[in-house]
Amino acid sequence: MRITDVIDEAEGIRSFRLQAENGGELPPFTPGAHINIRLGAGLVRQYSLAGDSADNGTYRVAVLREDQGRGGSKAIHAVVAGDTLGISTPRNNFPLAGFEASFHLLIAGGIGITPMLSMIAELERRKAEWLLHYCTRSRERTAFREELQPLVEAGKVVLHHDGGDPAKGLDIAALLAEYQPGHHVYVCGPKGMMQIAKAAVGAWPPHCVHFEHFAATELTSEDAAWDKKPFKIKIARTGQVVNVPARVGAVDALRNAGYEIETSCLEGYCGTCITRYTEGDPVHRDTVLSAADRKSYVMLCRARSRSRMLVIDI
Repeated sequence: MRITDVIDEAEGIRSFRLQAENGGELPPFTPGAHINIRLGAGLVRQYSLAGDSADNGTYRVAVLREDQGRGGSKAIHAVVAGDTLGISTPRNNFPLAGFEASFHLLIAGGIGITPMLSMIAELERRKAEWLLHYCTRSRERTAFREELQPLVEAGKVVLHHDGGDPAKGLDIAALLAEYQPGHHVYVCGPKGMMQIAKAAVGAWPPHCVHFEHFAATELTSEDAAWDKKPFKIKIARTGQVVNVPARVGAVDALRNAGYEIETSCLEGYCGTCITRYTEGDPVHRDTVLSAADRKSYVMLCRARSRSRMLVIDI
């Protein structure tokens, strides 16, 4: 992919437009999808697609520079128009509900606005009922202000600036306290926002609640304790058994046994290492798989096993 445009969207946030080097059509994506971008030196990072899914010639991502991060945001902020980058095909762990939803409530915090932009384009195309609450520290840190302004004026987007004090911002707990049939909520933002939202949706049916994480969540002491328990992984197609010792991840054990396991975040939130399992009782410690997904799939980067053996299909 070739970078065609680099735009400063807000303080610390820069957007990038990408097109195929040969000028051809790009793989289609659905609103809420993300791509992996290879940034060199072994860096692979996930970024939500912030463009219109109807545009088959351009992808757009936006990235917050994090100087205390793991290096990915600094690496992509260093690219300029004309540079080329390798990417994955789009994946979607944060899809929009279909026409069964009567109302879509979107809540974005900071750089969490990015997947919401593709959702908004699709919801407008559907003529669906929706509302976005966009929470930032200040006007200067609010990305895509001009793009969103017509929707602000139409009452479809509400901006909240808290000046760094969440108590002065959107009252997420109050907003989500009651559920109305047919409503779906989508939340993407910093860890604190996600925790508040998760604690507030107890009255909502699970299938109506959608979260997109940009960082790993901390394991509970109960979940972390599974790191001390060894288990075995059996490869369904060959019958080979791989030992996973205590405090060694499943991905590392499989790689040490000669298997190529594609990963990216290694913290359970990107979905790259989703793998089907056929037997066993995995300990799911990711933030991606739904309850239904967990009956057949596991994310290897964080998973352990309650059963002595976990049989996977790779």
